[in-house]
Amino acid sequence: MMIGSTEIIIIAVVVLILFGASAVPKFAKSLGQAKREFEKGFKEGEQKPPAAKNDKPD
Repeated sequence: MMIGSTEIIIIAVVVLILFGASAVPKFAKSLGQAKREFEKGFKEGEQKPPAAKNDKPD
């Protein structure tokens, strides 16, 4: 189930009403940074080889 353009507009209007026009750019910036950090961590997780399980305790 996808969110349509009408729902996105309604959500944007509600966010503007709740937080005000000055807080929205800050929120969008922090949301973009969080997304980039998540994608960076996800890519790093894919690149790491699995840990060796041949280690035996003494």
